[in-house]
Amino acid sequence: MNFSDLNIETKLKKSIELADFKVPTPIQSQSIPISLEGKDVLGTAQTGTGKTLAFTIPMINKLLKDKQAMALIICPTRELATQVMGTVLKLNVREIGIGNALLIGGESMQKQLRQLNKRARIIVGTPGRINDHIERKSLNLSKVNYLVLDETDRMLDMGFTPQIELILKFVPKKHQTLLFSATLPANILKISQKYLNNPERVSVGSLSTPIEKIKQETFQITPDKKYHELINQLVERSGSILVFVKTKHGADKIVKRLKYDGHKADAIHGNLRQSKRDRVIRGFRNGNSRILVATDVAARGLDIPVIKHVINYDLPQVPEDYIHRIGRTGRAGKDGSALTFLTNSDQNMWRLIQKLIDPNFKTFQEIKKNRSKQNKKSKKSFNKKNKFRDKNKFFKKEDNRKSNFKKNKKFSKKDGSKKSKFDKKKKPSGFTNNPKYFDKKPNETKKDDNRRSLFKGRKKFKKRHRPKNFSFRKHKKR
Repeated sequence: MNFSDLNIETKLKKSIELADFKVPTPIQSQSIPISLEGKDVLGTAQTGTGKTLAFTIPMINKLLKDKQAMALIICPTRELATQVMGTVLKLNVREIGIGNALLIGGESMQKQLRQLNKRARIIVGTPGRINDHIERKSLNLSKVNYLVLDETDRMLDMGFTPQIELILKFVPKKHQTLLFSATLPANILKISQKYLNNPERVSVGSLSTPIEKIKQETFQITPDKKYHELINQLVERSGSILVFVKTKHGADKIVKRLKYDGHKADAIHGNLRQSKRDRVIRGFRNGNSRILVATDVAARGLDIPVIKHVINYDLPQVPEDYIHRIGRTGRAGKDGSALTFLTNSDQNMWRLIQKLIDPNFKTFQEIKKNRSKQNKKSKKSFNKKNKFRDKNKFFKKEDNRKSNFKKNKKFSKKDGSKKSKFDKKKKPSGFTNNPKYFDKKPNETKKDDNRRSLFKGRKKFKKRHRPKNFSFRKHKKR
């Protein structure tokens, strides 16, 4: 199947040819025909599989047919929104006659207002800035009949659910919705049930496993030796490298050290202005900087084909972000590598990541526990069998004894005059033959015992010597 085989407008076919898009990817070949029919789509695929083009082609085709219609694409990050707009512009929408507007934070509001005033029909933006324009009444969504939620799992992780719900209140009920995501957790399914109308499910590849062509490695290390090992890896590896860290401060700190050591590096994180971000990404694409140190803000949506290696300096806080991180390399069928630094404190998170990649994954400790449980069970069953056998032996002996007793006449009672040795009662513990003990009444014995117990351990006091002429009468209290 080729793009030329699609049932789309001729103008759009020419635009696709000019953009040098020839053969659709699996996610594109599956979702585009369904979208062209006007059905809702729930699409899941790994990063770098061409999801953006999968929803932009049906969108432009719909806008060409209905000249009054509008399209809204909601993205989690500014970088992803910018990338989506870049794909839209590649399809020569301006020449076709469809206006567009990019609504993201960090950009001039005046610039965005000018774009909206030019009757923009394709709106691409982040939830926060879209809501800002709705409050300003500079954005009217009453004619939106094509809605795209891109990287929805990321938007929910970032806490955009209330903002998305607020936006959807201003969108007409009758509209086509396309929801695309790299993963499909339970909260995505809930949203799809709420906002999608009988969606067609499209899935390409495993939802949790990374791209097969990516070579994954781990390196056990202590925190104080991380930077030294990073330098070693940078020297050993050729090509562009993307380094992921936890914090913005950590990214700036590492870039400062790398520059001091003579490496070309830049940082990208949430504190940078949009113009600065664009400049950093452009410089990285052009090869001005070989190393890009980023937080997870760059893990989604960045389409930089030149990345050959990904180094996880720090593990992500969410297991799913690991897949998105390493998905920055190995794009478009190319080979890539991913190296992860692991400290002792990372073991729990790494276990979760491994289970996400492989649900049947078990650690060495878990395997050891299972083996010990099995061994215990086998021992118990073995002991039970032995006990049962011993009991049988015991009962057999008792039966023999009884039979012998019946045979002996010495131990049998005839008139009740003779008593056998076995009729004697056992003496209680602590039994005594002292006659004095038996002469006392039961209560008295108890009293004596109590007295003895009370005076046990007490010191013997010496008798006080009184003078010979001492009398109690003289010393009575008056």
